[in-house]
Amino acid sequence: MAAGSKPLRADAARNRDKLLGAATRAFAARGLDAPLEQIARDAGVSIGTLYAHFATREAFFEAILPAQLAALDDLAEKALAEPDPWQAFTGFIDGLFALQAENHGLNDALAQRLPLSPAMLEACHAGLRQATRILDRAKTAGRLRPDFEPADLVPLLVGMSQVLQSEATSPDWRRHLGFFLDGLRA
Repeated sequence: MAAGSKPLRADAARNRDKLLGAATRAFAARGLDAPLEQIARDAGVSIGTLYAHFATREAFFEAILPAQLAALDDLAEKALAEPDPWQAFTGFIDGLFALQAENHGLNDALAQRLPLSPAMLEACHAGLRQATRILDRAKTAGRLRPDFEPADLVPLLVGMSQVLQSEATSPDWRRHLGFFLDGLRA
C-alpha cells in the first residue's frame, strides 16, 4: 500500500493477499510470464479484481520479488562467514542456483528475461556487489582463477538459468554446475 493511502477494507485486503499468494506460486512454478488470468482463477477472484490491486504484471514483481531477492543477501552473508574462500564461493553459487531451481520466477528475474524495474535491478546489482566480495576472497586465496571477473558471473547465471529451464537437464543442474566450477578452480 502506498504511503498516505487509506487502509484496504478487510475483503479487499483478503483478495490482495490471495492474489499475492497465487502469483507467488504461479511465478515460482511457471516463471514470470505465468498467465494473469490463471492467477486470478487460482486466487478465486475476477480478472478485474486482479487489475484493481495490480495494474500491471510488474506491480506483482514489485510486491513479490524483493523478499525473494533478499534470500541472496542471506546466501552472501553465509558465504562471507565461511572460513574457506573456495567453499564460500562454491556454496554461494550452489545456493544461488538452488534458489533458482526452486523458483522459476526468481530464475527469470535473475536472468533478466523480462524487464525489471529500477528497484529490482538495483537489488540484482547489490547481489553482484556481494558476489564480488566472495570472488575477491577466493581469488586472493589463490583458489579461483585470477582471470574470472564479477562480470563473468552474468553469462554463468544466464547459462545455468537455461539449464534450469530445460526439462531434460533441470534435475541434473548440480552436475552441470560442477563442470563450470571445475573450470574456475585455480
